[in-house]
Amino acid sequence: MRMMISNSSSVPIYEQIKENIIHQIMNHELLEGEMLPSIRSLSKDIKISVMTIKKAYDELESEGYITSIQGKGTFVAPQNTQLVQEQVRREIENHIEKAVTLSHRFQIPVEELTQLIEIFDRGDEE
Repeated sequence: MRMMISNSSSVPIYEQIKENIIHQIMNHELLEGEMLPSIRSLSKDIKISVMTIKKAYDELESEGYITSIQGKGTFVAPQNTQLVQEQVRREIENHIEKAVTLSHRFQIPVEELTQLIEIFDRGDEE
């Protein structure tokens, strides 16, 4: 499993680990039922504390992304389509929020943003 962690990021390391795993699940790089590295193994591989990895895994499990089976390991949980849709919506909302913030900063009317969305939706090039 690949993991991109930045020590200089303001995002806590356990959150970066979570985001990496969620991203890989959403992009089908990690598939339903696939076994994840053990907490100790991942800790060794990416040189991050066992407790930090455990916190990330615990949150991923409580959010329904992974499941742990005593004595067998940790696996990618069956995909809950509602959960996936909600995650995608949140990502789209974040991008829209950034676009609106930029448009306000540079005084671009919301109508122009709407037109841009329609252009991209149609696949037009202007």
